[in-house]
Amino acid sequence: MIRFTLSLLAALSVCAFAHAQRAPRQLDRAPAAATIVPLSENWRMDGDVPVHALLISLQGLTNRDNAHLYLEYPKNWQWEIVHPLVGFLEKRHHVTFERLGLNDADAALSQFARYAKGCVVWDKNVRSSLIVAFTIAGVEDLVVVNENQLALAARHGLKPVVDLRGKFTAQPDHVIYQWAYDQYWSRCSRDYYVVMGGHAGAEMQPGIADFGIQQRAFFTDLSANPKHVEELALLRKILSQQNPSSVVLGWHSYGKDTEGQHTTLVGNYGLIMEGLHNLPNVSFTSQIPLTPDFKFTNNHHVQADEKRVAEKKVYICAVATDAMGIGTWTKPGRGQIPYTWQVLMNWVWMNPPALQYFYEDKSPNDYFIGGLSGPGYMYPKAIPADKFPGLMKFGRELMTRLDLRVLEIMDYSEGNRHVGNTDLPKELVDRYYEQFPDALGFVNGYGSARTFDLRNGKPFLSYDYYLAVDRSIEEAAADLEELIQLNPNRPYFLLMHVRESNTVEKVTKIFNSLSESVEVVPMDVFLKLAASAKTYRTNFQKPTDPVDRNP
Repeated sequence: MIRFTLSLLAALSVCAFAHAQRAPRQLDRAPAAATIVPLSENWRMDGDVPVHALLISLQGLTNRDNAHLYLEYPKNWQWEIVHPLVGFLEKRHHVTFERLGLNDADAALSQFARYAKGCVVWDKNVRSSLIVAFTIAGVEDLVVVNENQLALAARHGLKPVVDLRGKFTAQPDHVIYQWAYDQYWSRCSRDYYVVMGGHAGAEMQPGIADFGIQQRAFFTDLSANPKHVEELALLRKILSQQNPSSVVLGWHSYGKDTEGQHTTLVGNYGLIMEGLHNLPNVSFTSQIPLTPDFKFTNNHHVQADEKRVAEKKVYICAVATDAMGIGTWTKPGRGQIPYTWQVLMNWVWMNPPALQYFYEDKSPNDYFIGGLSGPGYMYPKAIPADKFPGLMKFGRELMTRLDLRVLEIMDYSEGNRHVGNTDLPKELVDRYYEQFPDALGFVNGYGSARTFDLRNGKPFLSYDYYLAVDRSIEEAAADLEELIQLNPNRPYFLLMHVRESNTVEKVTKIFNSLSESVEVVPMDVFLKLAASAKTYRTNFQKPTDPVDRNP
């Protein structure tokens, strides 16, 4: 019988999501002891991916019983807090870790082979066979090996149960995944589907696979690109059969389609996207409850009904999105200036200790907002109108749970920061005001956008500037100088999106380079000031605005 902590039940039991999606198993408390296996930096298919895939599959099976196995990904991993989180689990959750050797599958199997019923052999000449093997591993309780690892598996009593060698030679992906669908789909989860994309070709970074295997999810890297007709047809069939408001894990394939195409398609079915293919250890962290003494508390600077009066000056608010864990949280400069961070709200049940780490590690200058567009990564223009209220009801409850008062919205279904249109029509802005009546306000875009509104003291503002990773301090300062000159009315409210790899130290140097004095403020203060002086023009997407459906 699955056990839930009372805190998780309180957060999920009344929401529209809970009856449709089974929350992961959560322990009453963190385990007293667990095992760590460090992984190497080599993620090539002809390198260390085979041993990593074996360990990830073993982790998914082992952690069904308890939070036993944590994989320590390399320090250059995109999800940067995998190492700090170990120390946090030791200090705050009192977990004692036994550390095995680098990529030591032999030692890991010695401890945990009992959780597997055998092995599935993938074809090292057919990349997609490994993705199919992840599905089979979850359904049949098997570890994933290639032919070079059969002897290792045999030493631990694991015999081949399914052998994919030679089965998919010279076959296209839609045929390969159709076979997997015919054989295993009926036994897979309807609450989770994994798109094992991201890095393509000779590299694979299947960090999320442990959780997918634990939950018996179906895996593919099917394309959402209309030019891949057969793949798209099968993907549509898969998404259409998932439970309402269920979760699509992973990321689109860099070699097949675009972020906009994939996320739009997921939204068309009213599903929730949790988009990081290399997010590690979720089979472990999803089971760890918050410590009993912890409560999510944000750094609020204003009361909900408080009024602030803007002076005739330039106000800047800097917002870092794309999750704190893949950004620059641990990099130089954090705490130097007021800074806003977008929280991935579903981590309250996927990754509770990670969110506790961020909330407890925040400086007085760090402020949190919710996103993107709702309970997960989604494009509001892509969501059917009848599915919108249920999804946003869950989003409201997550914001309350996480002490968040501002929602960030992004839509790449009809364009991106280069082409098409990222604005919202009035009817969608209406829906957000209706669904989030307690919000202090909303921010929109990724690159710059043109959706602006003010209702009942609650602004709806779009980004004026996007700080790209490769933009130098001098170039960015010149850009902001130009924006400030182009907007002479004061107060001027300059909302700036910071791409996640830019450090707070870099952003601080940019602001210090400006010739006109500016005031950098946290998001809640920024919105209250913007409500006091509407120097921005109300604007929504118009039917005649250009769109591009292949962003």
